[in-house]
Amino acid sequence: QVQLVESGGGLVQAGGSLRLSCAASGRTFSSYAMGWFRQAPGKEREFVAAIRWSGGSTNYADSVKGRFTISRDNAKNTVYLQMNSLKPEDTAVYYCGADTTTPYASGVLWTSPYEYDYWGQGTQVTVSS
Repeated sequence: QVQLVESGGGLVQAGGSLRLSCAASGRTFSSYAMGWFRQAPGKEREFVAAIRWSGGSTNYADSVKGRFTISRDNAKNTVYLQMNSLKPEDTAVYYCGADTTTPYASGVLWTSPYEYDYWGQGTQVTVSS
């Protein structure tokens, strides 16, 4: 079992920054990949970024490349999403997910939410224009 708790969301003006955190507990954090997703009202959950257990490999959605950075601190069992140059279209509930089943050797960082088997409760990010 893995428990995930997101924090750091809030209201920010366009062009501003936020850093989201996702604290994990219940299983060896360093053994699985982590991802950030977001879901706006009336839309499906969409991929934002993912990171492998070592932090050495990352993947980003085209819409956030160059603006968002995913990182992890395995000593603190926490994954972060630094969001800069925020836009109104970034407004959504942001969720972190854990992929505890894909073997590390595969090298895969999934972009589909169906490949992640644990989720946090989400944190709201609102960007005003």
